Amino acid sequence: MKKLLLSLLFIFFQFLSFAQNPPLSENASVSIFTCGRGNELYTTFGHTAIRIKDDANNLDVVYNYGAFDFRAPNFYLKFVKGDLQYFINATSYEDFIVEYYNENREVVEQTLNLSRIKKQELFEKLNASLFSEERNYTYKFIDKNCTTMVVDKVNETVGTDLIKKVDDTTISYRTLLYPFFENHFYYKLGINIIFGAKTDSKAEKLFLPVELMHSLDKAVVNGKPLITTKEVIVKGSPLESGFSFMNSIYFIALLLLIIVAINKRVVTFTYIFIIGLLGLFFCLVGLYSLHEELLWNYNALLFNPLFLILPFLNGKWFKNLLLVSTIMLLIYFGVMIGKPHFVLMLPFMFAHGFILLRLLKDYKKTQKLIN
Repeated sequence: MKKLLLSLLFIFFQFLSFAQNPPLSENASVSIFTCGRGNELYTTFGHTAIRIKDDANNLDVVYNYGAFDFRAPNFYLKFVKGDLQYFINATSYEDFIVEYYNENREVVEQTLNLSRIKKQELFEKLNASLFSEERNYTYKFIDKNCTTMVVDKVNETVGTDLIKKVDDTTISYRTLLYPFFENHFYYKLGINIIFGAKTDSKAEKLFLPVELMHSLDKAVVNGKPLITTKEVIVKGSPLESGFSFMNSIYFIALLLLIIVAINKRVVTFTYIFIIGLLGLFFCLVGLYSLHEELLWNYNALLFNPLFLILPFLNGKWFKNLLLVSTIMLLIYFGVMIGKPHFVLMLPFMFAHGFILLRLLKDYKKTQKLIN
């Protein structure tokens, strides 16, 4: 009886295994979806997914490595720390496309020139990821995301680095990412403030959906183009780019000008203290977070954590800290020359420089009166 039960269980699991991975027909197709950008921060760079279609098996599935759960405990802390778990899911072609159609986001499909054996192998690898511990992975902005996972899975299936980056690798990651925030000033400001030195290194990693699309266009397998067809499934529309004063560098410049022009000690020191808190966060988050993009954040030279103690000092300690802060600001100015976000930071550089020099001037006047 026990042997019979074990035999039945074995047959049952074999059946399940076969049901999950049916043999694909010769007419089965594998394609890559490149999805356009959206208005939400997590959709700023677009999306990548894999479609496997086989009419003979009544199969049309889209595999997506970019799923995450907003309801996860401590979601934002995990995101900042860099141990937020993303996962692969699978959905029907219709359900996947309707979401992008409703959001009016472009979807481009590139069909891969793979043998039936390689299609089957990729299909099985995707299902293995879906139904095993591989389902979850720790998201990394540049090194591990929905695009890099697809590239790795296809290259692993083919057995070579078939898909390689063809876009410019001489520019920095920061330069590469900068245009994606044209319609989102505060996203652009926040990202460029919190990102550290790694994003100024050469953008050699293939990690953006649009870059993958370009690389697929140029890829060759067995002397033939990897892409057999390329089709726009959802036309979509460009993001709106209307000007808003409140959502621009001009608003920030005006706000800083008002703070400087008020010239009240309580206003100046309150601002300085807040900037110091921000600088302290930049220094500490690099120690807390596993995101390498947040390490060695030289913006702490501008948003100086030393500002925290400046309002509580007097005498020579106050003067010396003003001088040190001014030198750090000059160093920051030198570091920023040639960086894409140089103009973005100019209002802060001018405001902080003016505040430091005015405080130094007021200190000297006070010392003359005392003497």
